[in-house]
Amino acid sequence: ELTLAPNTNPRSRKNPSCGPIMQFKLSDIGEGIMEVVVKEWYVKEGDKVSQFDSICEVQSDKASVTITSRYDGVIRRLHYAADDTALVGKPLVDIETDTGPVAQEEDVVETPAMSREEHTHQEIKGHKTQATPAVRRLALENNIKLSEVVGTGKDGRILKEDILNFLAKQTGAILPPSPFHETRDLPASLPASLPARPQPVLSSQDVTEPLKGFHRAMMKTMTAALKIPHFGLCDEVDLSRLAALRSDLRGISEARGVKLSYMPFFIKAASLGLLHFPVLNASLDEASQNITYKAAHNIGLAMDTSQGLLVPNVKNVQLLSVFEIARELNRLQVLGSSGQLGTSDLTGGTFTLSNIGSIGGTYAKPVILPPEVAIGALGKIQILPRFDSNGELVKAHILNVSWSADHRVIDGATMCRFSNLWRQYLENPASMVLDLK
Repeated sequence: ELTLAPNTNPRSRKNPSCGPIMQFKLSDIGEGIMEVVVKEWYVKEGDKVSQFDSICEVQSDKASVTITSRYDGVIRRLHYAADDTALVGKPLVDIETDTGPVAQEEDVVETPAMSREEHTHQEIKGHKTQATPAVRRLALENNIKLSEVVGTGKDGRILKEDILNFLAKQTGAILPPSPFHETRDLPASLPASLPARPQPVLSSQDVTEPLKGFHRAMMKTMTAALKIPHFGLCDEVDLSRLAALRSDLRGISEARGVKLSYMPFFIKAASLGLLHFPVLNASLDEASQNITYKAAHNIGLAMDTSQGLLVPNVKNVQLLSVFEIARELNRLQVLGSSGQLGTSDLTGGTFTLSNIGSIGGTYAKPVILPPEVAIGALGKIQILPRFDSNGELVKAHILNVSWSADHRVIDGATMCRFSNLWRQYLENPASMVLDLK
């Protein structure tokens, strides 16, 4: 989250009968971002605002950011309309301050870690509880009183993580639906809700609009991906044993407030495989002269959201248990559903899995996300007839997987051996115990 920085230009306008009008400009938000899209205004001209009140939400090609007010005053001018492109360093909003002349200050640039902490306030039970609009909305949707939540942010500010941790302690906590979860398996306390079917749109004329935000980022990434020679490999995995194990563990996990899908097992198995084949967890520089083997397994999950395709990643999977991975996925799905994924969630990935099967389909042709060198696409799980080791016809839980690898640094045999090991972990999940750290 960013706090609006006042324009350092001394020509701040002053109304003789009112307070000085400060012209605020959009601060540098890092990551080389020079422009953002104004997604939503939380104020209009004439509205009174206080310090830390949310002014608007802007979206770059990295993440959505809420911008807040530094001063008490009245909004006198909005320099952009919703969906306009705002430029870094240019005026964004004018605020007539309630006090006398305000000292000029330098722009404030907050770190990505701070960018998700939104500094609004709420009065609860006689004392000031600091929380964000998104946090308050999340608490309201889950019938949580903010006065009962211990804030771990600066000055006791309640963060999204505090709400999620509070939910984790409650049995049957209601979490928004996620592409990571199989809606057919949701317990009674988590009612399945399929996404609304898109309504047909009829138009009498063509419409042209610029690519913005995440769509522009996807265009740049996929254009860069065209330079990569993709090697493809497909296989099927029998998840029958894993299905039984997950059934045994679901109750334990949900008693801790965490929904357990198949995805945490897929991610952990991939991490165990990457320990044996580190070239798949590497990156290639733009000149294609150097390869960097990544120490951290930051495994990304392609997520279908209202904002488009996003790929948040679970950090340091090699150090996490299956339960810890599931808990982190729960956190990411809440942020993704509310459009609040931060820059730190969306950057730093080293390997990617796409759970396209949660929407439909069996096989796919996944596209590598540079500078990564490998990606896997998971099809839907189907119950199909298969012969067991005794030649008997049985029902089997079958998953189809499709891999793509950068053929400049990964040969087909390496990709195939990794896939075989990943499949072995999932077909015999007890074998994962031997390699867990």
